[in-house]
Amino acid sequence: MRIGVDLGGTKIEVIALANDGQELFRHRIATPRDDYQQTLQAISGLVRLAEDKTGQQGSVGVGIPGTLSPFTGLVKNANSTWLNGQQLDKDLSVMLAREVRLANDANCLAVSEATDGAGAGKATVFAVIIGTGCGAGVAINGQAHAGGNGISGEWGHNPLPWMDADELRFRAEVPCYCGKQGCIETFISGTGFANDYARLSGNVLKGHEIMLLAEKQDETAKLAIQRYEMRLAKSLAHVINIFDPDVIVLGGGMSNVERLYQRVPQQVKPWVFGGECETPIRKAVHGDSSGVRGAAWLWPPV
Repeated sequence: MRIGVDLGGTKIEVIALANDGQELFRHRIATPRDDYQQTLQAISGLVRLAEDKTGQQGSVGVGIPGTLSPFTGLVKNANSTWLNGQQLDKDLSVMLAREVRLANDANCLAVSEATDGAGAGKATVFAVIIGTGCGAGVAINGQAHAGGNGISGEWGHNPLPWMDADELRFRAEVPCYCGKQGCIETFISGTGFANDYARLSGNVLKGHEIMLLAEKQDETAKLAIQRYEMRLAKSLAHVINIFDPDVIVLGGGMSNVERLYQRVPQQVKPWVFGGECETPIRKAVHGDSSGVRGAAWLWPPV
């Protein structure tokens, strides 16, 4: 049995998977924010609950909103800031009396979809999270690829490529939380989409509300999603030019916009070197469950 834990800023979820991927148990609780020791205890308690309910002991993998530094072994880049600077994997290993594997939550998405999702059977999977923020993860042969600095897939903090005049103006209006301007995250996250609609219309709406207007042929909402699609296409073309993955998988709230899968693949082509591109762009099969499932699959099949 494999146990996965998805450690988020507002909730912690645990899942227990049989060796064939069948879900045996799932439970979630609120995250004890700003308290590292209580976070450790919450994770440990969820693992023990899963084992009590299933009557089995399992390996443990944890997805986190950050990464482990390969140089210090400490968590870095976590927006759940109380995790930063902590040796989370070692502390959990001591509490649970077994090795615990950690990975960035976007890498967990990539592993999940590479194992038995939209990227199954593909050697290289680039998995994108386009929700409140924007990030990505990489799986190679079904395993998370963290990179030499532990930041593989941090594509959202590169500049939006091939900016037009409007995008060049916009980058200065909404600087990224990382301290730089023009990051992909500020344009193609769900937040970026809503911000662009607000700039065009003067109205503040949520992403799903904007899409409802677009479906009703509201011209401003239609323009906002068209601009979003082009920016997403340029951003993905940039990845293809560098990495050329076998498949791109989309997760997060904006991944539920079905028209992206019809329009973006064609819009990617002009930005890819040589103009040829048949890279499949697919919706995550496991949706919101991909992160916790991927954490479980950090221990690959034997």
